[in-house]
Amino acid sequence: MPLVALVGRPNVGKSALFNRITQSRRAIVEDVAGVTRDRLYEETDWNGVEFTVVDTGGIWIDEQESLLTMTRRQTEIAVDEADVIVLVVDGQSGPTAADEAVVDLLRRARKPVVVAVNKAESHRIGAHDFYAFGLGEPILISALHGEGTGDLLDRIVQALPSAEPVEGQEEPPIRVALAGKPNVGKSSLVNALVGQERVLVTPIAGTTRDVVDIAIETDGRQFILLDTAGLRRPSRIDDALEQKTVGRTLEAIRNADVVLLLISANEPLSAQDQRIAGQVAKARKATVVLVNKADLLKGRTVERIAAAKDELKFMPWASVLPISAITGWHLDGIWDLVNQAYQSFTMRLSTHKLNQLLQEATHLNPPPTDKGKALKLYYATQVSIRPPHFVFFVNEPEMVHFSYARYLENRLRERFGFEGSPLQLSFRARRRRQVSDG
Repeated sequence: MPLVALVGRPNVGKSALFNRITQSRRAIVEDVAGVTRDRLYEETDWNGVEFTVVDTGGIWIDEQESLLTMTRRQTEIAVDEADVIVLVVDGQSGPTAADEAVVDLLRRARKPVVVAVNKAESHRIGAHDFYAFGLGEPILISALHGEGTGDLLDRIVQALPSAEPVEGQEEPPIRVALAGKPNVGKSSLVNALVGQERVLVTPIAGTTRDVVDIAIETDGRQFILLDTAGLRRPSRIDDALEQKTVGRTLEAIRNADVVLLLISANEPLSAQDQRIAGQVAKARKATVVLVNKADLLKGRTVERIAAAKDELKFMPWASVLPISAITGWHLDGIWDLVNQAYQSFTMRLSTHKLNQLLQEATHLNPPPTDKGKALKLYYATQVSIRPPHFVFFVNEPEMVHFSYARYLENRLRERFGFEGSPLQLSFRARRRRQVSDG
């Protein structure tokens, strides 16, 4: 699919335009320079033509190694990948030296460039000052109000290369979200899995802000890897921007098929680790726990894995794997566990198999009685997947003790696996048939 990159200096409205074009709220929009840091991709279409839009951080010319220069490198990668580049400038401030520096970069790229003069809500703003860039006719737009974006999209589509139709996939890609507290190694893991500097990696907590999605194919299977911002303790979330960041991360967890939960091998599970794991469990997502920095354990790996399982005993279905994002140790085993968790998450059992197991389970361990009244389990059926949800029809639902429900879940797991996925069990009263006199 053709790629369109939105570039420009900081705070000209690239993220607002990204949200407008893709009809989404993927990118965080704040009136603060430097909010976007990593590259965000989203598919969209205009008049039947499909393409992918990438939002980038602002290009900032700085001789010193800093977070801003790292953001610029991310943008340069997007420029290299792009088929068409949209240079977003601020119509209210007019051309600046920073804009000229961006134009110099784009000239060297030798790609089709469309100049979008943003913040042109006022009719007093003209495009004539931006003709000096020598990049063709500028287009006046307002990303905030949507004015002129249709003309911009017409120009983008005209500049796109003709592409052959893409054959449809038999299976949709598996959406995999990374979750963990700041500085646990999520972005380092993403770059190790992708094989390039796809996201920024610094020792600065909070470097990642947006949810960054990356398409990966391995062994013929496609995945969408969602790198999320580290979740800090609620008491430390003290501004609107970070609240939006947290909201994006929790939304990514809810929309994922499988969550990779990262914890540190060289320190015990913190209260914040527990809270994040609780959010994953609450969302009922297939889960693989990655114990990162396991290369530092030096012979204590088995002990640490056992401790991690004990610390996360409220989500016993989760697979646990020790890894090192820096050395690459055990990274090749991640996708096998993700596939296994996804298969469990989407497994559907026939009613015959389910009731055969129910009959065996109740024979080996009969349902409990209460005050001489016995619990009766008539039959069971699976009503949904993601996660698998089983409904058991009984005579008295209130008589089902949690220990017997856990026994039935354990029997399901013993027979059918379900490694890596939670299960949902519900108990309902069987309706009695009404007998007609006629």
